[in-house]
Amino acid sequence: MNSIPAQEIKRYGIAAVDEVLHNGPVHIIKNNRRSYVVLTEAAYAKLQEAQQEAARERLRASLADFEAGRTRRYSDADSLMHALDADEA
Repeated sequence: MNSIPAQEIKRYGIAAVDEVLHNGPVHIIKNNRRSYVVLTEAAYAKLQEAQQEAARERLRASLADFEAGRTRRYSDADSLMHALDADEA
């Protein structure tokens, strides 16, 4: 992934990002650490769509589990949390 120091943006403005953005997402380096990522609007939209499709797929799987009877009911949130904690152990 491309990267540029934050100082370059301070010096040259958004043009510093524009120069490297055509090669893909750009990491902005601040205090010698990757601090930010800049994406094109198209890349951001693609990322958002992938996230939404993953959520839809999880919902489809949950509905399939419900229809197949692979679900459990709990009397309250504490019971659910206890069951989740037990599953992690």
